[in-house]
Amino acid sequence: MIKINWDEYKEFKRYSNKDDKFKILLDFMKSYYNMHNMLDVYEVLVNDELAKMMLEKREIVDAEALENYMFKV
Repeated sequence: MIKINWDEYKEFKRYSNKDDKFKILLDFMKSYYNMHNMLDVYEVLVNDELAKMMLEKREIVDAEALENYMFKV
């Protein structure tokens, strides 16, 4: 299982033009880990404490809800 490299995320965030940290995290997952399958992304996020709090804040409970969130944004 992949663990989120929060130091690399912070560096990635410095160069992002987005304000929402969760949107930046999703972009980071796509870019840094080359993950485009929302099921895989969701599994990584749900297994990380900080990312899990981000999911809960947005009431994302499964990969389908994450995919819906991505298309809504």
